[in-house]
Amino acid sequence: MITREKTRPVQVGGLTIGGGAPVVIQSMTNTKTSDVSSTLKQIRELKEAGCELVRVAVRDEEAVAALSAICRESPLPVIADIHFNYRLALAAMDAGAAKIRINPGNIGGKDRLAQIFERAGEKNIPLRIGVNAGSLEKKLREKYGGVSAEALVESALKHIRLAEDSSFREIVVSLKASSVPLTVAAYRLMAEVVDYPLHLGITEAGSEFSGTVYSAVGIGALLLDGLGDTIRVSLTASPETEIRVAKEILAAAGVRHFGPRVISCPTCGRTGVNLQSMAKEVEKRVAGIREPLTLAVMGCEVNGPGEAGDADLGIACGKNAGLIFCRGKILKKVEQERLVDEFMQALEKLLAGKDDER
Repeated sequence: MITREKTRPVQVGGLTIGGGAPVVIQSMTNTKTSDVSSTLKQIRELKEAGCELVRVAVRDEEAVAALSAICRESPLPVIADIHFNYRLALAAMDAGAAKIRINPGNIGGKDRLAQIFERAGEKNIPLRIGVNAGSLEKKLREKYGGVSAEALVESALKHIRLAEDSSFREIVVSLKASSVPLTVAAYRLMAEVVDYPLHLGITEAGSEFSGTVYSAVGIGALLLDGLGDTIRVSLTASPETEIRVAKEILAAAGVRHFGPRVISCPTCGRTGVNLQSMAKEVEKRVAGIREPLTLAVMGCEVNGPGEAGDADLGIACGKNAGLIFCRGKILKKVEQERLVDEFMQALEKLLAGKDDER
């Protein structure tokens, strides 16, 4: 397991971000926030997918008016996402938002920020201070000759110090860019100078495929550094897809586990079955299991009980038949068309044994 840096704990509704708590998964609705029923429907779907914290866009008075009902009925703590208009941030806190996300670079100066910090302090509502490369202040761009990790950190620190001057410290920090190297460098630099919880993500990461790759590389690198207290995978895809990818990134980094991992070989000329179809079928059948097992679906004897010997349970395919094996030990030989069914029966016995051990 990764040893994570311990940051200050921040309470968001019933959740703790930082302080050694599990990394929190969040996403953002893509409905019109003013459409209360559609927004709540999507929030419930996100919760079912494994989301733990949800953000909604608050861009006008109509969205603020809907926020009270959304916060009251939402099964997840709700973050109000605010840009440009500090009055919307104040109103969102009055409406019951569990957390406010602001971008200090576009919210409008010290006086307006001070009002936000004061109201948040009165209501004990945490703020995410989010600095994005695309909205970095002009003076810092000029100072650093463009956007750099140092410029992003200086921007964030400037606004963190303003919050601290107002005796406000319930802060989560993000420093996002669409560039993975820039984002990773900024977070690493920030972690050296503050102990506030870090919200990780690659902004504008892209479509489902490319965005998943960029997010996995960037977020994964930081998680492996022991950094990060909450993550949002930003994809041009459904919010539910963001949650699936976030869970896989956390599992791949060894930070959290959400059930079995199905490993499978890339196939080659020795493969005599439709391994892609078989692996997908196994993934489908084990989707409801929560035990953190490693399950192997291998295309031939080379990648079977030998190379996948550490798997809790596995299939090794052969010509017209295959083997079911458990932690390197062969359990039985099975006809090809019965492999998945026999595998699932063996898995049920394995899980029953684990229950008996408890």
